[in-house]
Amino acid sequence: MRVRLRGINTVRAKLADGTEKVYHYHRATGTKLVGEPGTPEFIRSFQDAVRSTALARSEGTVEWLIWQYRESRAWTELAAKTRESAAYDLKACEERWGSTLLTIVENPRSRPAFLKWHDTLAEKHPKAADAKLGRLARVFAWGVDRGHIRHNPVANFERAYRSDRAEMIWMPEHVAAFEAVASPEIRLAMMLALHTGQRQVDLLTLPWSAWDGTAVTVRSQSKSRRLVYVPATRALKAALDAAPRRATTILVAPRGAAWRKRRFHELWSESFAASKIAEDLHFHDLRGTAVTMLAEAGCTVPEIATITGHSQAHAQKILDRYLARTRTLAESAIAKLDEHRRNRNLQNALQNGGGAKG
Repeated sequence: MRVRLRGINTVRAKLADGTEKVYHYHRATGTKLVGEPGTPEFIRSFQDAVRSTALARSEGTVEWLIWQYRESRAWTELAAKTRESAAYDLKACEERWGSTLLTIVENPRSRPAFLKWHDTLAEKHPKAADAKLGRLARVFAWGVDRGHIRHNPVANFERAYRSDRAEMIWMPEHVAAFEAVASPEIRLAMMLALHTGQRQVDLLTLPWSAWDGTAVTVRSQSKSRRLVYVPATRALKAALDAAPRRATTILVAPRGAAWRKRRFHELWSESFAASKIAEDLHFHDLRGTAVTMLAEAGCTVPEIATITGHSQAHAQKILDRYLARTRTLAESAIAKLDEHRRNRNLQNALQNGGGAKG
Protein backbone atom coordinates (compact mmCIF):
# COMPACT_ATOMS: atom_id res chain seq x y z
CA MET A 1 0.00 0.00 0.00
CA ARG A 2 1.37 3.39 -1.02
CA VAL A 3 1.52 5.96 1.78
CA ARG A 4 0.47 9.50 0.88
CA LEU A 5 2.83 11.98 2.53
CA ARG A 6 1.57 15.49 3.22
CA GLY A 7 3.56 18.68 3.27
CA ILE A 8 5.50 18.12 0.03
CA ASN A 9 6.01 20.72 -2.68
CA THR A 10 6.54 19.40 -6.21
CA VAL A 11 8.52 21.59 -8.61
CA ARG A 12 8.92 20.90 -12.32
CA ALA A 13 11.81 22.46 -14.20
CA LYS A 14 12.93 22.33 -17.81
CA LEU A 15 16.53 21.40 -18.36
CA ALA A 16 18.78 22.83 -21.08
CA ASP A 17 18.15 19.83 -23.31
CA GLY A 18 14.39 20.40 -23.14
CA THR A 19 13.57 17.52 -20.81
CA GLU A 20 11.50 18.08 -17.69
CA LYS A 21 12.90 17.34 -14.24
CA VAL A 22 10.70 16.90 -11.14
CA TYR A 23 11.97 17.94 -7.70
CA HIS A 24 10.30 17.34 -4.35
CA TYR A 25 10.76 19.53 -1.25
CA HIS A 26 9.63 19.33 2.34
CA ARG A 27 7.28 22.31 2.57
CA ALA A 28 8.02 23.38 6.16
CA THR A 29 11.81 23.36 5.89
CA GLY A 30 12.45 23.67 2.16
CA THR A 31 14.63 20.54 2.37
CA LYS A 32 15.13 18.82 -0.96
CA LEU A 33 13.93 15.21 -0.79
CA VAL A 34 15.95 12.45 -2.43
CA GLY A 35 14.73 9.35 -4.25
CA GLU A 36 11.50 8.64 -6.07
CA PRO A 37 8.16 9.08 -4.26
CA GLY A 38 7.09 5.86 -2.58
CA THR A 39 10.59 4.42 -2.28
CA PRO A 40 12.19 3.73 1.13
CA GLU A 41 14.88 6.32 0.33
CA PHE A 42 12.24 9.00 -0.30
CA ILE A 43 10.31 8.14 2.87
CA ARG A 44 13.50 8.26 4.98
CA SER A 45 14.37 11.63 3.48
CA PHE A 46 10.89 12.93 4.33
CA GLN A 47 11.06 11.58 7.90
CA ASP A 48 14.47 13.21 8.43
CA ALA A 49 13.02 16.55 7.34
CA VAL A 50 10.03 16.12 9.67
CA ARG A 51 12.36 15.26 12.54
CA SER A 52 14.52 18.32 11.95
CA THR A 53 11.37 20.46 12.04
CA ALA A 54 10.24 18.88 15.29
CA LEU A 55 13.70 19.31 16.78
CA ALA A 56 13.79 22.98 15.88
CA ARG A 57 10.31 23.46 17.31
CA SER A 58 11.13 21.65 20.57
CA GLU A 59 14.60 23.08 21.15
CA GLY A 60 15.26 23.80 24.79
CA THR A 61 12.84 21.16 26.08
CA VAL A 62 13.16 17.66 27.56
CA GLU A 63 11.83 16.22 24.29
CA TRP A 64 14.66 17.91 22.38
CA LEU A 65 17.25 16.61 24.86
CA ILE A 66 15.91 13.04 24.55
CA TRP A 67 16.10 13.23 20.77
CA GLN A 68 19.64 14.53 20.94
CA TYR A 69 20.57 11.69 23.30
CA ARG A 70 19.06 9.11 20.93
CA GLU A 71 21.29 10.33 18.13
CA SER A 72 24.44 10.12 20.26
CA ARG A 73 27.02 7.35 20.58
CA ALA A 74 25.81 6.73 24.12
CA TRP A 75 22.57 5.45 22.57
CA THR A 76 23.88 3.63 19.49
CA GLU A 77 26.39 1.66 21.60
CA LEU A 78 23.62 0.13 23.71
CA ALA A 79 22.72 -3.48 22.96
CA ALA A 80 19.69 -3.82 20.67
CA LYS A 81 17.52 -5.31 23.41
CA THR A 82 18.52 -2.54 25.83
CA ARG A 83 17.61 0.12 23.24
CA GLU A 84 14.21 -1.52 22.76
CA SER A 85 13.29 -1.32 26.45
CA ALA A 86 14.93 2.11 26.83
CA ALA A 87 12.89 3.50 23.92
CA TYR A 88 9.71 2.33 25.65
CA ASP A 89 10.73 4.05 28.89
CA LEU A 90 11.76 7.26 27.15
CA LYS A 91 8.43 7.43 25.31
CA ALA A 92 6.70 7.56 28.69
CA CYS A 93 9.15 10.26 29.81
CA GLU A 94 8.41 12.32 26.69
CA GLU A 95 4.67 12.04 27.23
CA ARG A 96 4.98 13.39 30.76
CA TRP A 97 7.97 15.75 30.58
CA GLY A 98 8.55 16.41 26.87
CA SER A 99 7.37 20.02 26.85
CA THR A 100 9.19 20.91 30.09
CA LEU A 101 11.85 23.56 29.53
CA LEU A 102 15.44 22.60 30.29
CA THR A 103 15.81 25.79 32.31
CA ILE A 104 13.21 24.33 34.69
CA VAL A 105 14.85 20.88 34.72
CA GLU A 106 18.26 22.21 35.73
CA ASN A 107 16.80 24.10 38.66
CA PRO A 108 17.39 21.93 41.79
CA ARG A 109 13.87 22.79 42.94
CA SER A 110 12.47 20.64 40.11
CA ARG A 111 13.53 17.46 41.91
CA PRO A 112 10.34 17.00 44.01
CA ALA A 113 8.18 16.99 40.86
CA PHE A 114 10.19 14.16 39.27
CA LEU A 115 10.19 12.17 42.52
CA LYS A 116 6.43 12.59 42.91
CA TRP A 117 5.93 11.24 39.37
CA HIS A 118 8.13 8.28 40.23
CA ASP A 119 6.24 7.61 43.47
CA THR A 120 2.88 7.72 41.67
CA LEU A 121 4.04 5.19 39.07
CA ALA A 122 5.56 3.01 41.80
CA GLU A 123 2.22 2.55 43.56
CA LYS A 124 1.26 -0.01 40.91
CA HIS A 125 4.49 -0.81 39.09
CA PRO A 126 7.60 -0.14 41.23
CA LYS A 127 10.06 -1.83 38.87
CA ALA A 128 8.75 0.07 35.84
CA ALA A 129 8.82 3.34 37.80
CA ASP A 130 12.50 2.81 38.61
CA ALA A 131 13.27 2.00 34.96
CA LYS A 132 11.59 5.15 33.64
CA LEU A 133 13.11 7.61 36.08
CA GLY A 134 16.46 5.82 35.83
CA ARG A 135 16.44 6.20 32.05
CA LEU A 136 15.50 9.88 32.31
CA ALA A 137 18.32 10.35 34.83
CA ARG A 138 20.76 8.92 32.25
CA VAL A 139 19.53 11.40 29.65
CA PHE A 140 19.98 14.27 32.09
CA ALA A 141 23.47 13.01 33.01
CA TRP A 142 24.35 12.91 29.30
CA GLY A 143 22.92 16.45 28.94
CA VAL A 144 25.09 17.72 31.79
CA ASP A 145 28.16 16.10 30.25
CA ARG A 146 27.42 17.74 26.88
CA GLY A 147 26.69 21.14 28.37
CA HIS A 148 22.99 21.20 27.52
CA ILE A 149 21.97 21.52 31.19
CA ARG A 150 23.93 22.44 34.31
CA HIS A 151 22.31 20.12 36.85
CA ASN A 152 20.76 16.63 36.96
CA PRO A 153 17.88 16.80 39.46
CA VAL A 154 17.56 13.00 39.72
CA ALA A 155 21.20 11.93 39.62
CA ASN A 156 20.29 9.61 42.49
CA PHE A 157 16.96 8.56 43.94
CA GLU A 158 15.56 5.86 46.20
CA ARG A 159 14.50 2.81 44.22
CA ALA A 160 10.97 1.53 44.78
CA TYR A 161 11.70 -2.02 43.66
CA ARG A 162 13.98 -4.18 45.73
CA SER A 163 14.84 -7.71 44.74
CA ASP A 164 17.81 -9.50 46.25
CA ARG A 165 17.79 -13.09 45.05
CA ALA A 166 21.38 -13.84 46.05
CA GLU A 167 20.17 -16.51 48.46
CA MET A 168 17.77 -18.17 45.97
CA ILE A 169 19.56 -21.37 44.99
CA TRP A 170 18.32 -24.48 43.19
CA MET A 171 19.11 -27.35 45.54
CA PRO A 172 19.71 -30.89 44.14
CA GLU A 173 16.19 -31.95 45.11
CA HIS A 174 14.73 -28.99 43.19
CA VAL A 175 16.70 -29.87 40.06
CA ALA A 176 15.63 -33.52 40.30
CA ALA A 177 11.95 -32.61 40.74
CA PHE A 178 12.05 -30.21 37.80
CA GLU A 179 13.87 -32.59 35.44
CA ALA A 180 11.39 -35.36 36.27
CA VAL A 181 8.54 -33.42 34.63
CA ALA A 182 10.30 -31.23 32.05
CA SER A 183 10.58 -31.97 28.32
CA PRO A 184 14.00 -32.84 26.84
CA GLU A 185 14.25 -29.32 25.36
CA ILE A 186 13.63 -27.66 28.73
CA ARG A 187 15.96 -30.10 30.52
CA LEU A 188 18.80 -29.21 28.14
CA ALA A 189 18.20 -25.51 28.84
CA MET A 190 18.51 -26.18 32.56
CA MET A 191 21.67 -28.23 32.01
CA LEU A 192 23.31 -25.42 30.02
CA ALA A 193 22.35 -22.81 32.61
CA LEU A 194 23.56 -24.89 35.56
CA HIS A 195 26.86 -25.86 33.99
CA THR A 196 27.78 -22.50 32.36
CA GLY A 197 26.16 -19.88 34.63
CA GLN A 198 25.14 -17.77 31.63
CA ARG A 199 22.08 -15.56 31.14
CA GLN A 200 18.91 -16.90 29.56
CA VAL A 201 19.06 -14.47 26.63
CA ASP A 202 22.58 -15.66 25.77
CA LEU A 203 21.72 -19.35 26.07
CA LEU A 204 18.55 -19.19 23.93
CA THR A 205 20.55 -17.72 21.04
CA LEU A 206 23.70 -19.81 21.54
CA PRO A 207 24.64 -21.39 18.18
CA TRP A 208 26.12 -24.85 17.71
CA SER A 209 29.25 -23.15 16.38
CA ALA A 210 29.89 -22.01 19.99
CA TRP A 211 30.44 -25.65 21.02
CA ASP A 212 33.81 -27.13 19.99
CA GLY A 213 33.37 -30.46 21.72
CA THR A 214 35.20 -29.46 24.88
CA ALA A 215 34.03 -25.93 25.74
CA VAL A 216 31.29 -23.38 25.08
CA THR A 217 32.20 -19.86 23.95
CA VAL A 218 29.51 -17.30 24.72
CA ARG A 219 29.31 -13.72 23.44
CA SER A 220 27.34 -11.89 26.12
CA GLN A 221 24.45 -9.72 24.89
CA SER A 222 24.87 -7.43 27.88
CA LYS A 223 26.39 -4.00 27.31
CA SER A 224 29.87 -5.39 27.99
CA ARG A 225 29.61 -7.76 24.99
CA ARG A 226 32.37 -9.79 26.64
CA LEU A 227 33.45 -13.18 25.31
CA VAL A 228 33.24 -15.98 27.90
CA TYR A 229 35.00 -19.33 27.50
CA VAL A 230 33.44 -22.11 29.60
CA PRO A 231 35.07 -25.57 29.56
CA ALA A 232 32.36 -28.24 29.72
CA THR A 233 31.80 -30.56 32.64
CA ARG A 234 31.52 -34.26 31.82
CA ALA A 235 27.75 -34.06 32.32
CA LEU A 236 27.37 -31.07 29.99
CA LYS A 237 29.60 -32.65 27.33
CA ALA A 238 27.54 -35.83 27.42
CA ALA A 239 24.30 -33.85 27.11
CA LEU A 240 25.53 -31.73 24.18
CA ASP A 241 27.06 -34.68 22.36
CA ALA A 242 23.73 -36.52 22.66
CA ALA A 243 21.52 -33.54 21.71
CA PRO A 244 20.12 -33.61 18.14
CA ARG A 245 21.12 -30.68 15.93
CA ARG A 246 17.75 -29.51 14.64
CA ALA A 247 18.55 -25.81 14.16
CA THR A 248 21.49 -23.42 14.16
CA THR A 249 20.91 -22.83 17.88
CA ILE A 250 21.66 -25.46 20.52
CA LEU A 251 18.41 -24.86 22.38
CA VAL A 252 15.25 -25.35 20.34
CA ALA A 253 11.52 -25.53 20.95
CA PRO A 254 9.77 -28.93 20.79
CA ARG A 255 9.07 -28.52 17.06
CA GLY A 256 12.72 -27.85 16.30
CA ALA A 257 12.64 -24.08 15.74
CA ALA A 258 14.66 -21.54 17.69
CA TRP A 259 12.96 -20.45 20.91
CA ARG A 260 10.82 -17.35 21.10
CA LYS A 261 11.33 -15.80 24.53
CA ARG A 262 7.62 -15.78 25.41
CA ARG A 263 7.16 -19.43 24.41
CA PHE A 264 10.20 -20.51 26.41
CA HIS A 265 8.86 -18.69 29.46
CA GLU A 266 5.47 -20.39 29.07
CA LEU A 267 6.89 -23.92 28.87
CA TRP A 268 9.41 -23.29 31.65
CA SER A 269 6.59 -22.00 33.92
CA GLU A 270 4.44 -25.03 33.08
CA SER A 271 7.29 -27.39 33.99
CA PHE A 272 7.96 -25.53 37.23
CA ALA A 273 4.29 -25.70 38.22
CA ALA A 274 4.22 -29.43 37.46
CA SER A 275 7.33 -30.00 39.60
CA LYS A 276 5.43 -28.73 42.69
CA ILE A 277 8.57 -27.04 44.04
CA ALA A 278 7.50 -24.93 47.01
CA GLU A 279 10.24 -22.28 46.75
CA ASP A 280 9.87 -19.29 44.40
CA LEU A 281 12.76 -20.20 42.09
CA HIS A 282 13.38 -18.59 38.71
CA PHE A 283 15.49 -19.48 35.69
CA HIS A 284 17.80 -16.60 36.56
CA ASP A 285 18.54 -18.24 39.92
CA LEU A 286 20.41 -20.97 38.04
CA ARG A 287 23.24 -18.44 37.58
CA GLY A 288 23.65 -18.15 41.33
CA THR A 289 23.38 -21.91 41.62
CA ALA A 290 26.24 -22.27 39.14
CA VAL A 291 28.33 -19.99 41.36
CA THR A 292 27.80 -22.29 44.34
CA MET A 293 28.53 -25.43 42.28
CA LEU A 294 31.83 -23.96 41.13
CA ALA A 295 32.71 -22.94 44.68
CA GLU A 296 31.96 -26.43 45.97
CA ALA A 297 34.28 -27.78 43.27
CA GLY A 298 37.07 -25.68 44.78
CA CYS A 299 37.06 -22.66 42.42
CA THR A 300 38.12 -19.29 43.77
CA VAL A 301 35.86 -16.24 43.51
CA PRO A 302 37.95 -14.67 40.67
CA GLU A 303 37.78 -17.98 38.77
CA ILE A 304 34.01 -18.15 39.25
CA ALA A 305 33.51 -14.55 38.09
CA THR A 306 35.57 -15.26 34.96
CA ILE A 307 33.19 -18.05 33.95
CA THR A 308 29.77 -16.73 34.98
CA GLY A 309 30.30 -13.03 34.22
CA HIS A 310 29.32 -11.86 37.72
CA SER A 311 31.38 -9.21 39.45
CA GLN A 312 33.61 -10.71 42.12
CA ALA A 313 31.66 -8.79 44.78
CA HIS A 314 28.33 -10.24 43.63
CA ALA A 315 29.74 -13.76 43.34
CA GLN A 316 31.01 -13.47 46.91
CA LYS A 317 27.62 -12.18 48.06
CA ILE A 318 25.89 -15.21 46.52
CA LEU A 319 28.31 -17.54 48.28
CA ASP A 320 27.87 -15.77 51.62
CA ARG A 321 24.08 -16.06 51.38
CA TYR A 322 24.31 -19.68 50.21
CA LEU A 323 26.56 -20.69 53.10
CA ALA A 324 24.24 -18.97 55.56
CA ARG A 325 21.30 -20.86 54.09
CA THR A 326 23.01 -24.24 54.10
CA ARG A 327 24.05 -23.70 57.73
CA THR A 328 20.41 -23.01 58.58
CA LEU A 329 19.32 -26.14 56.73
CA ALA A 330 21.98 -28.18 58.51
CA GLU A 331 20.88 -26.92 61.92
CA SER A 332 17.24 -27.67 61.04
CA ALA A 333 18.19 -31.18 59.90
CA ILE A 334 20.07 -31.91 63.12
CA ALA A 335 17.18 -30.56 65.18
CA LYS A 336 14.79 -32.88 63.35
CA LEU A 337 17.17 -35.80 63.83
CA ASP A 338 17.40 -35.11 67.56
CA GLU A 339 13.61 -34.85 67.81
CA HIS A 340 13.20 -38.11 65.90
CA ARG A 341 15.63 -39.91 68.20
CA ARG A 342 13.97 -38.49 71.33
CA ASN A 343 10.54 -39.61 70.13
CA ARG A 344 11.85 -43.05 69.24
CA ASN A 345 13.50 -43.47 72.66
CA LEU A 346 10.33 -42.31 74.35
CA GLN A 347 8.25 -44.77 72.35
CA ASN A 348 10.63 -47.63 73.18
CA ALA A 349 10.56 -46.71 76.88
CA LEU A 350 6.79 -46.69 76.94
CA GLN A 351 6.67 -50.06 75.21
CA ASN A 352 9.17 -51.52 77.71
CA GLY A 353 7.48 -49.88 80.68
CA GLY A 354 10.61 -47.95 81.65
CA GLY A 355 11.69 -44.29 81.76
CA ALA A 356 12.68 -42.25 78.73
CA LYS A 357 16.33 -41.68 77.92
CA GLY A 358 17.61 -38.39 76.48
